[in-house]
Amino acid sequence: MLKVYTAHAQHNFKEKVLQTSRVNLVWSSKNPETQQSDSLSSFRRSLKGSLHKGTMPDLWQEVMDHAVTLARKAGEIVRDAVQNDLKIMCKSSSVDLVTKTDQNVEQLIITSVKEKFPEHSFIGEESVAAGEPCVLTENPTWIVDPVDGTTNFVHGYPFVAISIGFAVNKMLEFGVVYSCIEDKMYTARKGKGAFCNGQPLQVSDQKEINQSIIATEFGSNRDPDAVDKIFSSMRKILCLPVHGIRGVGSAAINMCLVASGCVEAYYEIGIHCWDVAAAAVIVSEAGGVLMDVEGGPMDLMSRRVLAANNNIIGERIIKEIEAFSADRDDAPVNPIK
Repeated sequence: MLKVYTAHAQHNFKEKVLQTSRVNLVWSSKNPETQQSDSLSSFRRSLKGSLHKGTMPDLWQEVMDHAVTLARKAGEIVRDAVQNDLKIMCKSSSVDLVTKTDQNVEQLIITSVKEKFPEHSFIGEESVAAGEPCVLTENPTWIVDPVDGTTNFVHGYPFVAISIGFAVNKMLEFGVVYSCIEDKMYTARKGKGAFCNGQPLQVSDQKEINQSIIATEFGSNRDPDAVDKIFSSMRKILCLPVHGIRGVGSAAINMCLVASGCVEAYYEIGIHCWDVAAAAVIVSEAGGVLMDVEGGPMDLMSRRVLAANNNIIGERIIKEIEAFSADRDDAPVNPIK
């Protein structure tokens, strides 16, 4: 069980942990304190030394600061590439696009992480597309989408993000989403709130579905049955009625708009863990909730997400969604039958 915490006060931390949204991620039953990751052992030694000195170190702030730096560097690459001719390629279909910029940005991040934090693990969109396994372990793990919104990027549509999530012991620790064309840096630490360019974020307090804006996307699935269900869900939600249905073409930015209070909810089927890992922390720390589109906790590897400002709006939307399954991110590439 991977948990995204919304706690903001140390004295009430345990109570808030019990009230937060839970994200299933094939959670290990082992006590996190018994894990034998070299990096975690190193941090524990550092922690013990600091306790003798009467101080309490912030174990992962250096890592997050580096993630923000990398996101800004990646954003510069993306902005520069917008001015030039793009080499466009296809992955799973003619609408599942990738560019050399996606690959260059991911390589920049991987190289820097390996140099600065060689013991850390890495899950990246382009690495997985090239055959690397999509497996989350207890080890500190970067979960990266180098260019979230590649189709937007190709067409010059100005909603493109670098998304960097970070998990320890299968629990999301922080998220960084940089909407680089807008120059908006969204950040969140577990238990420390969510921010955009340094300003605190808070979800909408709207509880009436007929006064809400809902975000969703069509994604890259062109299977007729799936498309029919997507249209049917949108029609039913639109006719509740709601104020409107929106979508900017980036899962990470859509979720950050929920965190910002601009829209009340976002749902999608067919996204990947690297699309939503970072933004999940941001939504949760802004006071929002994370669910599966059929109810229950969100499973990061299931490729389905519903992020809402509160349970009332989220559960109302669930009633209208015609859900379908997608191949899990952590499914074996060549399963033994």
